[in-house]
Amino acid sequence: MNTITSTSPNSQGAVMGKLSWKMPVTYGLATVLALFFALNASGDARIRLNDRASSIEIPDFTVPSVATLWIFFAVILLATIWSVISTMGRGKYAQLGRILDKTAVIVVAILTVFGFLVFAGGGSAGAITLTSTLGITVAISTPLIFGALSGVVSEHVGVVNIAIEGQLLVGAFFGVMAASFFKTPYMGLIAAPIAGALVGSLLALFAVKYGVDQIIVGVVLNVLCLGLTTFFYGTVMSDNAESFNTNQYSLATIRIPGLADLPVIGPMLFDQTILVYIMYIAVVLLTIFLYRSRWGLRMRACGEHPRAADTVGINVNRTRIRNTIFGSAIAGLGGAFFTIGQGLAFTDNMSAGNGYIALAAMILGKWHPLGAFGAAGMFGFAKAVALLMPNLHGGIPSQLVNMIPYIITIIAVAGFVGKSRPPAAENIPYIK
Repeated sequence: MNTITSTSPNSQGAVMGKLSWKMPVTYGLATVLALFFALNASGDARIRLNDRASSIEIPDFTVPSVATLWIFFAVILLATIWSVISTMGRGKYAQLGRILDKTAVIVVAILTVFGFLVFAGGGSAGAITLTSTLGITVAISTPLIFGALSGVVSEHVGVVNIAIEGQLLVGAFFGVMAASFFKTPYMGLIAAPIAGALVGSLLALFAVKYGVDQIIVGVVLNVLCLGLTTFFYGTVMSDNAESFNTNQYSLATIRIPGLADLPVIGPMLFDQTILVYIMYIAVVLLTIFLYRSRWGLRMRACGEHPRAADTVGINVNRTRIRNTIFGSAIAGLGGAFFTIGQGLAFTDNMSAGNGYIALAAMILGKWHPLGAFGAAGMFGFAKAVALLMPNLHGGIPSQLVNMIPYIITIIAVAGFVGKSRPPAAENIPYIK
């Protein structure tokens, strides 16, 4: 039997689909930004790689701002041109394109961020303290990563966990309360995930057992957690601060010999509290077990096709309930970093929207633990850069500086996330 194959341009266009100009436009915006930096730069930028806790002395070095930024602009412009050619080529450069596209995203993102730092630090008396900025990045990113991992677990099983914000908040609250009452931070590490799990139990009860819309339940739980913590903070905690809300019992840093002395990354990665090391382990274990274990397969089956999972003997709703509670406990543990992880007392609304940023990081990371880790780290780095800015360029309005992390998050989600698909049965109650 002969098969007729159409090779007309119209048929090829139908197969190829519509052109997507999202990446070329995103690269184009980065090119305009790089050009602005290059045209307005002046002086030299001083970069500091040494950290006070490091045993290896690395002298500061300077780079010419104008020349450096013109090089950055040229590289970003090449990436933009390639993106346009690749888009117009419609698959002609598929094999080469897959390699270059991934490389271009990383290169453009790095050069744009460092271009901003060089622009801000050009001619400034202050130094770009890279090692300290990376250390702050870890501190800011840790609760975000825990929250994003919580979302990964919950959504892979088919439950949208909007309540991450509230789970972070109660984790911070009960973490410092338990640590203050028992006079040891390790009791806070036990109380925080339990508090998060209790909130997750309410989410599982209403969303899974009774089929209430998961997003509505999550929003209500966030309001409930904010109201309860605000009430008890203003009454129990304020009246008995020494017993329930002291910063005297915080987690001590654990310095790993040898690794902590590595230049630049040593203090950032290997001179941290046990909570940060738990976060590293959680990312690795979830990445392995989610895709290489029976538990992970059952989870993903319940989130993708619960009817098929039920036919092979998996109790869908029980699996959803258990993993929603487990994911919520992860978020509660992350909330403890706000208090006992940083040596701070609890304050009203301490999570300050980090739960919603964690959800954005999960989506940007395409529901993968490593992707969520990277996306949360990107936001943390952007916020650390915003904290560094006043020391480099006092002329930048503080309002604009505070907007930097959120602007970068919006650009990343809109431009770099690409095609991503949530679990098919997300926010769909399963009735047997």
